[in-house]
Formats: sequence, structure tokens, C-alpha cells
Amino acid sequence: MRKLSVFNNLTLDGYFTDKNGDMSWAHKNDEEFNSFVQQNAKTGGELLFGRVTYEMMASYWPTAMAQESMPLVAEKMNSLPKIVFSKTLAKAVWNNTQILSGNLASEVLRLKKKPGRDMVIFGSGTIVSQLAQADLIDQYQFVLHPIAIGAGRTLFDGLTRRLSLKLTRQRIFANGSVFLCYERIE
Repeated sequence: MRKLSVFNNLTLDGYFTDKNGDMSWAHKNDEEFNSFVQQNAKTGGELLFGRVTYEMMASYWPTAMAQESMPLVAEKMNSLPKIVFSKTLAKAVWNNTQILSGNLASEVLRLKKKPGRDMVIFGSGTIVSQLAQADLIDQYQFVLHPIAIGAGRTLFDGLTRRLSLKLTRQRIFANGSVFLCYERIE
């Protein structure tokens, strides 16, 4: 069965976006961190998004600015198959995108059973919390940034039970950010 991972940036106070949905605090012009992101992108499989994150990513990664600033990541983001979960999105504008509007947990379980490369969710806090609740996420990759923003959105908003995880990898960056990789304890 294919694995499903989450990759998200977090603040010290536990938010992945500020109260206005902004994530600019997570994007640093840092050679070490950018190299890590590019190496991580090489492992890519199928990309899963909620509508809001999909629209944000689709407005950036196909642009010349993205191609210039992070060419390897842009190439992967643009070429990999993408699935957006939405009940309102009528048309996908980003290449290699499929829209799914059925029951989220059922659709993800069906995708996990299909052959192919592993899948990863970027951003998309609403679907992360729902899929965590349904025990469908196998791995959580977080970059913890040395910043507190006071208010915003958490990834696990609405979680009604304890989620037990074990740390499997970590890395400290010179810029003060820390990469943490956790797997579900079954």
C-alpha cells in the first residue's frame, strides 16, 4: 500500500499560516535550506492538496519566478501528478491535476491502495486534520521555524483524539529552523 506523508512549515506557536492565510514567514532565501527542499523534492510522488493550497501553488509554481528561484522544485511541482480535493472547484488549471469531490477519507484510502509512488500533502490544513483523524497519514514532516506569530491556523484543528507519533529523523539548519519527521505509532 502506498504511503501518505505531510510536509508543512510550522511556527513555534504551532501555526502553519497566519490569521490571514499568509505563509511568507516560512520562505527564506537560505542556501542550506533551499538545498534541503530541492533534495526533498527529488523524492516526490503524487501531490495532494485542498482547494485553497492548490490555488496558491498553481498561481506560483508554473511562473517564471518559480522557475528562476528554485528550478528543480518548480520542475517537480509542475510535472508530478496532482490531486485537489474540492467540492467547489470546477476546473483544474495546473497541468497533471485531477479534481476529486467524493468522501475525502474514502478517496484517499482508494488512492493508497492503487499502485504507484507514495503521496504527499503540502499545506492543506483542513484535509490534514481530517486524514489524521481517519488514521490515513503515515508520516508527518515539519519544518519548525524560529518565529511566533500569535494567531493563525493549526494543522490539527478539530482533531478529537490523541495522535501518537514517534520521531524518526531530524535536522537542524544554521538559520535556526528544525526539520522533524514523525511516523504514526500503530
